[in-house]
Amino acid sequence: MKILIVEDDRILNNGIALSLSDDITLQAYCIQGAKNMLDNSIELVILDINLPDGNGLDYCREIRKTSKVPIIFLTANDMEIDIVTGLETGADDYITKPFSLAVLRARVNAVSRRRKSDGEVFTTPHYIFDFENMKFYVDNVPVELSKTEQKLLKIFTQNTGRTLSRDLLLDRVWDGAEFVEENALSVTMKRLRKKIPGIPIKTIYGIGYVWENEKCGISF
Repeated sequence: MKILIVEDDRILNNGIALSLSDDITLQAYCIQGAKNMLDNSIELVILDINLPDGNGLDYCREIRKTSKVPIIFLTANDMEIDIVTGLETGADDYITKPFSLAVLRARVNAVSRRRKSDGEVFTTPHYIFDFENMKFYVDNVPVELSKTEQKLLKIFTQNTGRTLSRDLLLDRVWDGAEFVEENALSVTMKRLRKKIPGIPIKTIYGIGYVWENEKCGISF
């Protein structure tokens, strides 16, 4: 998962990044720095409220105008009204300082699980497929997919490790249409493989295709 940490305490910022070393972390120390880093590849924002160039609550509201990216507030503001305000602003979680890094990791994992189940986001070390927002990235480079390619890709990501027959794919991608060209699936697969280099979909000759989990470290 790709995480943006917005915290002006550099020691704490570094500590958080170290504790989340299994993920990709970007570090910002102010709101302007965060704005320069925040893009569609960011999957989670950890955000302080009291920042040197502005208020994290205001920045959260700004993000929410254009993005559903999960946000966790991490702040010394620990009054009940602070927590309520933070959550009502659009944050997915609110952690008060001082805090345990183990608890932070657990909260990050929980938010990640919710996002993947609710928002239909599929990630591996090389791919980010956001089906809800129709945004797809290969090594953080955006890729344009047709609606048909998206439908086919989504079926594979929902059935990793399972061999899918040609008949099943034709039925689900083309909604059981009777007059689909015989080679429609092969042509769409060829385009998908060209647009997503290294995609771990193996052809099972005479049967269909399978997305091989072990080749890409699935985190879905």
